Amino acid sequence: MSEHQYKFNVAMSCGGCSGAVERVLKKLDGVKSFDVSLDSQIATVVTEPAVSYDTVLATIKKTGKTVNTGEADGRTMSV
Repeated sequence: MSEHQYKFNVAMSCGGCSGAVERVLKKLDGVKSFDVSLDSQIATVVTEPAVSYDTVLATIKKTGKTVNTGEADGRTMSV
């Protein structure tokens, strides 16, 4: 199986919020790349096949930010 692409709508009100999400994603093993956009409130994460949606979701939630919606490889997932 190839890499996964996950997309999360995260409630972020300032640069510090988006910075917190970026910091936890940097530390997560298996993340190939990510983009956190304060303007669109979207965090897009590309991971190795072994990294699950739930793992990335839990990592983002550790920041205390509210995750409104999530997608895994184009499919809507529960948050």
